[in-house]
Amino acid sequence: MAMNVSPVPHLDDEVNEIRLATAEIINEEILPVEEKLWGYSFDGSRASRESIAEANDLRRQIRDKVKQRNLWAPHLPPEFGGMGLSFLQHAYMNEVLAYSPGAASLFGVVAPNSGNQKILVKYGSPDQHRKWLIPLTEGRMQSGFSMTEPHNAGSDPRSIQTRAELDGDEWVINGHKWFTSNGHAADFFIVMCRTSDPDDPGGVNDRMTQIIVPKDTPGVNVIRGVPVWGKASSHCEIKYENVRVPKENQLGRTGSGHQAAQDRLGAGRIYHCMNSVGSMWRTFDLMVERITTRVVHGGEKLEEKQFMQGFIADSYMDIQASRLMVVDCANKMESGADSRTDISAIKIFVPAAYHRVVDRAIQVFGAKGVSGDLPLAGFYTGARTLRIADGPDEVHKILIAKNILRRYHAGETWDFGN
Repeated sequence: MAMNVSPVPHLDDEVNEIRLATAEIINEEILPVEEKLWGYSFDGSRASRESIAEANDLRRQIRDKVKQRNLWAPHLPPEFGGMGLSFLQHAYMNEVLAYSPGAASLFGVVAPNSGNQKILVKYGSPDQHRKWLIPLTEGRMQSGFSMTEPHNAGSDPRSIQTRAELDGDEWVINGHKWFTSNGHAADFFIVMCRTSDPDDPGGVNDRMTQIIVPKDTPGVNVIRGVPVWGKASSHCEIKYENVRVPKENQLGRTGSGHQAAQDRLGAGRIYHCMNSVGSMWRTFDLMVERITTRVVHGGEKLEEKQFMQGFIADSYMDIQASRLMVVDCANKMESGADSRTDISAIKIFVPAAYHRVVDRAIQVFGAKGVSGDLPLAGFYTGARTLRIADGPDEVHKILIAKNILRRYHAGETWDFGN
């Protein structure tokens, strides 16, 4: 089933053209060969060399067509080979990209590389651009983001204990990380380190610095890929033991790491939520197609069952509410308005709605819903993971309440129109 994308009346011509061109590649180039592109990953048997080679060749062909259509790397400025899209334009493109799992990678948007690229663009020096960013954007290098630690609360990056001490012109890094994304394939990591004395009376946010660490540096010990949902993963556990890198490997000024992380996470939450909308869109199409074609109990179709009609209505409302919340939040971010409450709200609401939408579709498909023949199982675990990624729901609920209460204590009420 093809994705139905038409021009959105209130969007400008450029955004509509981008969405339509993206959908055209999704529908014509990716969906017809989706099983060949990714299917071998879900096969119960070991993938053959032939199937892997065919998948790699198909991906190269599609990437070439994406570049020919000038749809490559929407998150990067033109000087680094990207489209130079604004934040909001990229968000609108994301909901189309996410219709097919893995499609974003064929458009040059691959986590954690894409997030690391944006950090390098903003905080990197010209020399760092030459040495790390350009090879990363050209696909000659891979990267990882190393922040989370096994013994400290991931919901509070200020609790990080990995330390970097200056010794002459070198940072000496010691610490224990895990869930370092892309850990096996990465050529370098961006490592979040504490770089000031814990007893320093300065602000806690100024105690963090992000430092580029090549993977082959002595003392970088990749312990394992942490299994996720019972499967092998490239989210790695790493110990940094007296790792020495040049001082010029730090990103931005000393102490800017917390702000860099917030820059990454704030925008990332919008993109994750728009991705979720695209995945819900695909899930909805699959579910409705099943309901309108599946014959049960004496020749009746599922669509004649009120339970199924309820599933359709509930999922429609979940998707529409999610999409409108995310678009409103993205508009606020684009205009420079205070969007902190909205970011937390979508971070909670959208993954939960995504989870509900996929759960209904799995119920409609039965055994096939949890098989590798459909993308629903991956959507389901992805939706559940998002409820703890980029800050658990509970932390964001606290932030929402504090922001609202602060305004009421100041003698104002909440303005839901702004």
